[in-house]
Amino acid sequence: MILAVDVGNTNIVFGGVKENAETAFLCRISTDKHKTEDEYAVHFKSLIELNGSECKGFCGGIISSVVPTLTPILQKAMEKVTGKSPLVVSPGIKTGLNIKIDNPAQLGSDLAVGAVAALALYPKPLMVIDMGTATTICVIDKDGIYRGGIIAPGVRVSMESLTKNAAQLQSIGLYPPKKAIGTNTADCMRSGLVFGNATMIDGLIDRMSEEFEGTPTIIATGGLAGNIIPYCKHNIILNNELLLIGLRIIYDKNTQI
Repeated sequence: MILAVDVGNTNIVFGGVKENAETAFLCRISTDKHKTEDEYAVHFKSLIELNGSECKGFCGGIISSVVPTLTPILQKAMEKVTGKSPLVVSPGIKTGLNIKIDNPAQLGSDLAVGAVAALALYPKPLMVIDMGTATTICVIDKDGIYRGGIIAPGVRVSMESLTKNAAQLQSIGLYPPKKAIGTNTADCMRSGLVFGNATMIDGLIDRMSEEFEGTPTIIATGGLAGNIIPYCKHNIILNNELLLIGLRIIYDKNTQI
């Protein structure tokens, strides 16, 4: 089993992933640029043990990060906990992806990892939706080529911007609205955020589908996917373990002789 760590701007998702890409456990902690390697090591150790695993039972580790300043800190924390120096998903690491965008080096490691997992698990063509700080959708065509995608403001980013810039609007929980037409301020905001984002995703899927052949398999992951995807009209598969599985696949590609 390896320790797989996916670092986002809002959350860090990590877990133990076995050789068959089965996830033994999955944990989510807040991303904090001010924490030290020792503080992160304590988080890792306590949650690993809380989930019934042994820290020294890992044969290795791998990390994908979109927060460059945290990458070396988390590498050291992982090494302290497992005793193994982790791989880092970065340009030059083997992913097996055939990337056809203007500058392949610009592709975020999280997008690459999600695409790798989707290709291994689902029939092509593919759309992979990741809902975190940003909402992203990437496209892999019928030949398995990564063609590009979209980046949009995430649900919480939109909500925080709204409450910050509108004096009379307060933060709300992302509970599902009972109907589209709200009759109070909170329900109006929930409808706009939940149904609005679901409609945006449906519309983007339709537009993007016009630009390649075949009917795509659509997969969604990310911390906020469960709040929004059930209200989309397209058939979308929710897989919260997608990136950890992708990290396991990339780890194996770079360690097997």
